Amino acid sequence: MSRDGYVARWRGREYQASPDGEDVRLYQPEPGESFEEVRPGRFVRVVPAAEVEDLAYVRTTCTWQGQPFIVLAEHEGWLRVEYTGGRWPVARAMGLEAFDFGVYQGWAPANEVVDLREKRV
Repeated sequence: MSRDGYVARWRGREYQASPDGEDVRLYQPEPGESFEEVRPGRFVRVVPAAEVEDLAYVRTTCTWQGQPFIVLAEHEGWLRVEYTGGRWPVARAMGLEAFDFGVYQGWAPANEVVDLREKRV
């Protein structure tokens, strides 16, 4: 599993999270004490930031075709990746899409990706 987003530890458990000023939104895929369903399979609870034991941004990095990437998503054996090498000729040669100015993304077969690592930023 690849992650790209905030995580928070609250009451000894880690959750997907979203900081919001003095509060942190905690997310989980199943119902729980005081978690409200926001859509099927997604439940949220808002807690004061002071109650959160740890808050960090987690990013999954990898290497594909010898180049550095972050992993944004995964789907049926493919990874949505974003090039972090900063060289547009390399991104163009790899056939990556220009997502924004200087931002290049594409789909990589998961079995071709190496050095998959999770980093806390």
